[in-house]
Amino acid sequence: MSYLILIRHGQSVWNLEKRFTGWVDVDLTENGEQEAKKAGELIKQLNIKINYYFSSLQIRAENTLKIIQKTLNDNQNFIKAWELNERHYGVLTGLNKIEMSEKIGEEKVYKFRRSWDLRPKPLDKKSPFHPLNIATYKNIPNKNIPDTESLKDTYERVIKFFEAEIKNKINHGNIFISAHGNSIRALCKYLFKLDENQIVKLEIPTGNPLLIDIDENLKIKNCNYLDKDRSSDLLVY
Repeated sequence: MSYLILIRHGQSVWNLEKRFTGWVDVDLTENGEQEAKKAGELIKQLNIKINYYFSSLQIRAENTLKIIQKTLNDNQNFIKAWELNERHYGVLTGLNKIEMSEKIGEEKVYKFRRSWDLRPKPLDKKSPFHPLNIATYKNIPNKNIPDTESLKDTYERVIKFFEAEIKNKINHGNIFISAHGNSIRALCKYLFKLDENQIVKLEIPTGNPLLIDIDENLKIKNCNYLDKDRSSDLLVY
């Protein structure tokens, strides 16, 4: 039996500004840093050793992990993987969610944010927000860089990576993954066997570690958010 700990990065600059972020590589706010520090303190109270760390390639997830490791006095190396990146929001990238709700309606924006297989229109490759124009992704083959994604697209890349690089480690130690709202939603769909209707309703809070007691067959014995004051009531096990 091992522990799998999932965390959505702490609040980012564009979270605060209520902008569709996706693959734009923005950093944490001061509040986001404090969320990560508290997450580290809560994990420290578990008195368990984390054997494997994973992060997306994006700085908000990486810095969340680094703050947590510093709080744990743990400086071991971690694996960064673009497959754990946030979902790409296509032409919505950079736009304000409230303004878009006023412009095209809350229902349509909600569908773009939460639906399973709806993709926004592709982002122009010349946009400064396109991953092709962001230095963070310079080593990713162009064929793997999306112009837009649905949650289904995100699920496929996240789970492919999970099965190839993480699943076989579950029986050999405790695992920590720092990622994003949609990449963690994808993992939760897979691990908790959620259907397409359930995943639409799933919210993932920033900076709150989800502790999952799991065995090598991916059978979940128990799970809970460590910061109980900020627990999501939408993840039902």
